[in-house]
Amino acid sequence: MNTFNVPTREEVSANNQAIFDNLNNALGFVPNLYATYAHSDTALENYLNFANAKTSLSAKEKEVVNLAVSQVNECIYCLSAHTAIGKMNGFTDEQILELRAGYSSVNTKLDALARLAKNVTENRGRTDEVVLENFFNAGYTKANLIDAISLVGDKTISNYIHSTTQVPVDFPVAQPLEVQSF
Repeated sequence: MNTFNVPTREEVSANNQAIFDNLNNALGFVPNLYATYAHSDTALENYLNFANAKTSLSAKEKEVVNLAVSQVNECIYCLSAHTAIGKMNGFTDEQILELRAGYSSVNTKLDALARLAKNVTENRGRTDEVVLENFFNAGYTKANLIDAISLVGDKTISNYIHSTTQVPVDFPVAQPLEVQSF
């Protein structure tokens, strides 16, 4: 049985305490997964800098990638967090379930992005040529491709940390996805 604790503000470094304070001010709480990063004196700051770095993808497009990757990696924590964030970005429950499955029936551009994120994750970067061609045909650029793959890596880190630590989910838990082939 895994016994990973979620560190409190008092249990982390001074640098992480300042980050906890900023997160509390911005979000009203410190998400358990972010707190878990704070077991390291540097990982939380490094992760937040990477996750909040400039990108050619919109906030909505980032959520497409986050949802598809987290589903492939079966991370209930990230699926739950990004379901909530996806709703804040205007996605419906049905659209979120589709994006988790790696497609969109309502937006061809987001469909190409979801399919790419799913394919890159499933194939560990060995992207299928047809998926890649579809991504570019949908209007995405090489810059968008690099940013999307970087985001796959970003989300995979969090997925793996949660899969290893199994810290409690502190978001409304995402509903299971009925497995379908598309």
